[in-house]
Amino acid sequence: MSRPEGRHDPSPTSGRSPGRTPPPAPRPPLIESLGGTAGFVYSTVPVVVFVIALALLSTKAAVIAAVATGAVLTVARLVRGERLLAASGSLSGVLVAAGIVALTGSAKDFFLLGIWVAFAGFLATFGSVLVRRPLTGVAWNLLHGGAYAWREDRQVLRAHDIATLAAALVLGSRFVVKQWLYVHDATGWLAFAKIVMGTPLTVVAALVVAWAFRRTSKRLVDSQPAEAIARQEAELPPHQGASR
Repeated sequence: MSRPEGRHDPSPTSGRSPGRTPPPAPRPPLIESLGGTAGFVYSTVPVVVFVIALALLSTKAAVIAAVATGAVLTVARLVRGERLLAASGSLSGVLVAAGIVALTGSAKDFFLLGIWVAFAGFLATFGSVLVRRPLTGVAWNLLHGGAYAWREDRQVLRAHDIATLAAALVLGSRFVVKQWLYVHDATGWLAFAKIVMGTPLTVVAALVVAWAFRRTSKRLVDSQPAEAIARQEAELPPHQGASR
């Protein structure tokens, strides 16, 4: 029997195999959702204002100046069209720090939140490597819909071990240095350490994480199309002849 006119066999590459759906498109990285590198720079401005005001005025006045600076930066970023979550980043941390200073009355406590956030971050990142689930790899997989068995690829796992350990090193060094300065009541040096160990080290760690993300995508995502085509061809029924 002849094949009806106008009817064609489906192309192996024209459709998807039944029951398979592609992973959702990756969402913007977390660092971008928080304002990118510029967001870390904005967060240091209220600190600089606080230290300068503290040298000239009272602790209360310095806190007010830092909060006012954070508020102005937030409004300016909103006017520029930044999202509320990113724009309010420079203000929320200052408000918490100001609240702690208001409770304790000690100027050095303006930096207390950052010290313990660094310690908690170190525990989370270093601990994730110990349990063989480095956080950068978990984040990469979540951004790709959780559709990849990334821990089964030894090179990918090693790359995320390195990236997560880089983040742990940055966070751990921040905690050690700032805690030592905090114990010795070096408020001015605490501000200096926050600036020097803030954006520069964050950029270095971000570059290592970006390398791990690219390496993972190259091994797990870029190699998928050829494998998917071969799998689809294997799942198609045997080719029917043009006539019987």
